[in-house]
Amino acid sequence: MLISDAGEVYAFGKDSFGEVEYGGQGTKTVATPQLVESLKNIFVVQAAIGNFFTAVLSREGRVYTFSWGNDGRLGHQAEPNDVEPHPLLGALENIPVVQIAAGYCYLLALACQPSGMSVYSVGCGLGGKLGHGSRTDEKYPRLIEQFQLLNLQPMVVAAGAWHAAVVGRDGRVCTWGWGRYGCLGHGNEECESVPKVVDALSKVKAVHVATGDYTTFVVSDDGDVYSFGCGESASLGHNAAAADDGQVNRHPNVLSPELVTSLKEVKERVVQISLTNSVYWNAHTFALTESGKLYAFGAGDKGQLGMELVNNQTERGNPEQVDVDLR
Repeated sequence: MLISDAGEVYAFGKDSFGEVEYGGQGTKTVATPQLVESLKNIFVVQAAIGNFFTAVLSREGRVYTFSWGNDGRLGHQAEPNDVEPHPLLGALENIPVVQIAAGYCYLLALACQPSGMSVYSVGCGLGGKLGHGSRTDEKYPRLIEQFQLLNLQPMVVAAGAWHAAVVGRDGRVCTWGWGRYGCLGHGNEECESVPKVVDALSKVKAVHVATGDYTTFVVSDDGDVYSFGCGESASLGHNAAAADDGQVNRHPNVLSPELVTSLKEVKERVVQISLTNSVYWNAHTFALTESGKLYAFGAGDKGQLGMELVNNQTERGNPEQVDVDLR
């Protein structure tokens, strides 16, 4: 989905579950951006796409969802083939939301309350990824209370496929959900059903976090980048020298945050990380610098890095600049 400066939404891709409203529950492929007519009366500022649903955030701070209407798991009672956007009901009806993040089957919302910022979750609770201390599904948004106990005010939320992360105002990072491959950064592969501070980053003041399918990246206030989780396809940015020989699937998993030294060599401040949401579809990562330069690393055999690989390479271990002007 693309969002214009006028709040219009354009969607394209494979509409397997009706996420982009074309063809209901069919599998129609939309090859060029198409205006989402059902959103034309909503000024949209953000979209978040899960595996079975799409959520959009309006300029006024309201959240609307598509699909998944068959059992009301996303806060509205609608028919399975109803692909119109519906406002998210429940606790967030009168609380403005400033950011949304979608995982495989759940949604996080960063909300602004008189007492400060807070996070709500809704959807599938498997693995504890909703952050409420249980694995119970939530049909309506529910406040994650653990942040109050941690005395942490959330500022950034990220929803991976099966785990989630938050950056607090004080720069602390919390993770929770499925801990497979070490993606939570706690030195093990255990699940966490409530947000837990990543102790290994205690000396780092984080400003940005990005999550994928069992992978996590953290950007510090001085532009350093840390990553942990599944090492598939060199997408974590470690072991760069060994990755450039074109072989694949030899990269160890990282259970605790490690500095991505290969991005230090870029000699520019990294401000944002964006990564694929699946390790099974050739994981790759993008890093955006303060000057607008884009660097890519990880799997590139399908052209997903935006550069041509040579000598039968299938991946890039070292970040390489993508030939695109984003300034």
